Amino acid sequence: MKILVINGANMNMLGRREPDIYGKEDYAALCARIYEHAQSRGVAVECFQSNHEGAIIDAIQEADTAFDGIVINPGAYTHYSYAIHDALKAVSIPAVEVHMSDIQKREEFRHLSVTAPACIAQIRGHGFESYTMAIDMLAKLNPEEK
Repeated sequence: MKILVINGANMNMLGRREPDIYGKEDYAALCARIYEHAQSRGVAVECFQSNHEGAIIDAIQEADTAFDGIVINPGAYTHYSYAIHDALKAVSIPAVEVHMSDIQKREEFRHLSVTAPACIAQIRGHGFESYTMAIDMLAKLNPEEK
């Protein structure tokens, strides 16, 4: 099984951006944790981050023929990007939306996710573990490939 992990706007600022919410570990540490966890499960992963909506849409579209699933943290695009929603709906592979913080316990504008309905699940509020939980969820969909 091969999973694409997509991180959206400002995720490259982990460790510096609101460490009381997102923690002090940086984006490289997040990717290292993702790679380590995936390898322990026999899953291949690729991490991708962009602050540009179009690049995220391109990555989703390209993943359709190259990957078996997507883990996506759209960042702030979660709350208004119908274009990312539509891209997720257009591909034939499952996606799981993740958030390090619990968006339901933050500012009211963060409560709505327009991208989650295009995903099979949303995992929020578990920090880096939100990603590992999503990888495990997708891996369970294709146990014969592990």
